[in-house]
Amino acid sequence: MFDLIRVNKVTVSRLAMGAALGMTASAWCAPAFAQDAAAPDAEKAKEENVVIVTGSRIARQGFESPTPLTVMSKEDIQNQSPSNNLADFVNQLPALAGSTRPSNSRLALSSGLAGINALNLRNMGEIRTLVLLDGRRSVGSSVTGLVDINTFPQQLVKSVEVVTGGASAAYGSDAVAGVVNFVLDKKYEGLKLSADTGITQYGDGANYSFQAAGGFSFGGGRGHVLLSGEYAHTDGIFKTSRKWNAHGDRIIANPDYTATNGLPRYITVSPGGTNNALPGGIINSSSGTTANSLRGIYFGEGGSVNHYDYGSLSTSSVSVGGDWALSDNGRNIGLGAEDDRRNVFGRVSYDVADWISVWGEASYSWTRSMFNAGPQLSSARTLSASNAYLINALGADALAGVTSVSLGTTASDLPYRVTNNQRDVQRYALGAEGEFEMFGKSAVWSAYGQYGVTHTHEKMRNIMNTAKTTLASDAVFDSSGNIVCRSTLTDPTNGCVPVNWLGTGVMTQEMADYILGDPYRNQKLEQTTAGVNLSVTPFATWAGDVSLAIGGEYRREEVSGYVPTEYQSGWSVGNFLPTFGSYNVKEAYLETVVPLGLGLEFNGAVRATDYSTSGYVTTWKAGATWQPIPDFRLRVTQSRDIRAPNLSELYAAGTSRTNTLTDPNTGTVYTFLETTTGNPNLKPEKADSTVIGGVLTPRFLPGLSFSADWFQIKLKDAISQYYSQDIYNRCIEGHTDFCAGYTADPSGQRDYLFTASPFNFNRITTRGIDFELGYRRPLGDGAISLRALATHYIDNVVNDGITTPLDTAGTNGGSGPPSWIYRFSATYDTPTFSLTGTARGISSGRYSASYTECTSSCPASTTLVSTIDDNHVSGTFYVDANATIKLGDSLLGKSEFFLNVTNLFNASPLLLPESGMAANTTYSDMLGRSFRLGVRFELK
Repeated sequence: MFDLIRVNKVTVSRLAMGAALGMTASAWCAPAFAQDAAAPDAEKAKEENVVIVTGSRIARQGFESPTPLTVMSKEDIQNQSPSNNLADFVNQLPALAGSTRPSNSRLALSSGLAGINALNLRNMGEIRTLVLLDGRRSVGSSVTGLVDINTFPQQLVKSVEVVTGGASAAYGSDAVAGVVNFVLDKKYEGLKLSADTGITQYGDGANYSFQAAGGFSFGGGRGHVLLSGEYAHTDGIFKTSRKWNAHGDRIIANPDYTATNGLPRYITVSPGGTNNALPGGIINSSSGTTANSLRGIYFGEGGSVNHYDYGSLSTSSVSVGGDWALSDNGRNIGLGAEDDRRNVFGRVSYDVADWISVWGEASYSWTRSMFNAGPQLSSARTLSASNAYLINALGADALAGVTSVSLGTTASDLPYRVTNNQRDVQRYALGAEGEFEMFGKSAVWSAYGQYGVTHTHEKMRNIMNTAKTTLASDAVFDSSGNIVCRSTLTDPTNGCVPVNWLGTGVMTQEMADYILGDPYRNQKLEQTTAGVNLSVTPFATWAGDVSLAIGGEYRREEVSGYVPTEYQSGWSVGNFLPTFGSYNVKEAYLETVVPLGLGLEFNGAVRATDYSTSGYVTTWKAGATWQPIPDFRLRVTQSRDIRAPNLSELYAAGTSRTNTLTDPNTGTVYTFLETTTGNPNLKPEKADSTVIGGVLTPRFLPGLSFSADWFQIKLKDAISQYYSQDIYNRCIEGHTDFCAGYTADPSGQRDYLFTASPFNFNRITTRGIDFELGYRRPLGDGAISLRALATHYIDNVVNDGITTPLDTAGTNGGSGPPSWIYRFSATYDTPTFSLTGTARGISSGRYSASYTECTSSCPASTTLVSTIDDNHVSGTFYVDANATIKLGDSLLGKSEFFLNVTNLFNASPLLLPESGMAANTTYSDMLGRSFRLGVRFELK
């Protein structure tokens, strides 16, 4: 029999389920400083008998993994969070680049991603970042497996841990770029309440939230109950009513360019605006014996007829000067989503014996996000010369010799397209954990089972039905001179309502109701997981204890769905099909830490993984730390990591969208219908990751820590796919395999039909350097804390094996990542108040890696890399401020009032030379100066 011992409850809670990345205990009352400040943390842990585990399964005091870790504490979150949404704060970390947020997923109409807050490490894609809650996986909020941070109990989060390195050997698939773990305060005792409200300086984007959490012990301290609840709301901003969105910066084809004169193929211009689609419609071309005689006629209020001034310079879609400002210019695209979320969470635990504690958890999260995705844009709507509304507007004489016109419109009379997604996420878990003596040393174990289910209602409002729109657009006079649909002449009871596209204020509600609908898809995502873990110290060598962690896990993922038949085809976007599929995975891992003496320690791990879909794969990690002197520590890690295909990539039954593409050689615009489906033959992606770095904690300057880590991730067999424009481009370049990806539309409703499915064909290489600096010292009655985080992205190369690889590092036009992402914060904290200032932003860079900048003697321009006169765009720099007043004890316990100002100097977003909302929505503050006022109460 082992000699069982009772353990510190804090130890057990922080090792719950054996899957926790670990808690870096803060020795300071202000911001915590990651594992790089681990020396004082380890001392505190030793005093409290708390085991620190940083990015590892090993449960051993003082062990520091060679994999870098960044920790943000509860105080960081409270003093620096720009909103009542935790994801907005976490996404400011430089290691996170290109994350999905409501602001940049507004046009994700068919994917169901609109409204999700997901995390993206290293710009490798959110699907390659593993997100954990207390060390356990969470069911996804989308069929791609993305975990929505909104579903976590934000009031109970006491730290966020970011492992910036491959971690598949320790934590399984998806941890290619790293792991983000949200750690809950599971032993909290007391009651805390908080409320806040906010608004922008423009009087929009109002938001508020209410949060409550409480915990208490029972059974003489052996049991513990934890409860929390939250309600949050944010008003939507459904128009981009900001001055920065009226600049009119554009890129157009250079009219002086030839393939041999050395001039750039494209030039940047301002002011420029879209000329091929106006709110009331513009005739872009006409066919017949008098072809193009009507080009430039546009229709205004009440159907008034006007002639467009194309300005000093124009192309088939953009005008410079003249009437450039008549276009919508993105003003009618939403700036912020309307969000609602409700979260409840409960946990109960009980120490059955000195060596075992059992626990159960349940949570429910309901979120709804609604967003204006913009107007009903069509740049090539064909109207017959016999169209009754056209005859009434122009007269029969003007239409002599004309057979049809091509109309471009944003249809301002129609309601905007809207995404209206609703999700509810439930998680239920049971587990046990404990500590006992084995081999004369402490052994820590855990076991758990968890079931999660997400129900999604992905709805789009005001979407055009293509068949009805075609019928309604063909409006003619009947024998009595009434305007009817041509189809009604032969089928009087078909219910068709003729639509007038010519002008603003001319379309009736009956017209809109006939051609618009609200397609939707219901999906059910299920995840079942179970795991057992054991961490022991089986023996010691001359250099110290050898630690070992072993365990196994099982996971099943499943998707099922429902789409009404009438919404499965025939719509301008959406055309959902229900997706069905499942897979399971069985895993076993082993990890060890071996001290080698002279300050050198080895950390290695291996994991065997068997997928029901793609078979067996092995992942591993080998790392070491060397601390020749107390002031300095070197660390290095090499790992093989994987990401298995998700449910969408495997089984997606198909979604489709209608849009346009441009022939890069002729400038001709074509319409298309694109259908995307899954590929059940996909295999796992494989990544080789290397991290080399060092940590400096000089004894001569207490409170200072500095780390620098170089990282490289080489991903092969990356799952990716081409979409319509790229398929078309590759085909006309001579890559004939791509030509099979599209055909002419036999119905004639569009020019082409495209199909797109994912394959394992890409290679992605990412390199960069992470920097972190922390310093704290006493000052007056309090202390000042400084923290700087920065990531320099050196390379981000995507190689599809066909075209010339492009390095997108240093691009600020959307593909990214930027060359530098940085964040600096300073906090002065006293017993009565605290002040925090934060500076954050990205460096300037290129607009696109697909352009080469030149003004003369330019190299040859290709469809992959074209020449342009100005490829530079600026960076961003924002300053935030937070002030907290601490009122101390009162009838309501400890209370605090805080004021947070985001974007203190009201700096503009990163502006881009493109149509629509001309800003980088991923790295920009889109709302301008915003204020948030709140109060916190805590009873202990």
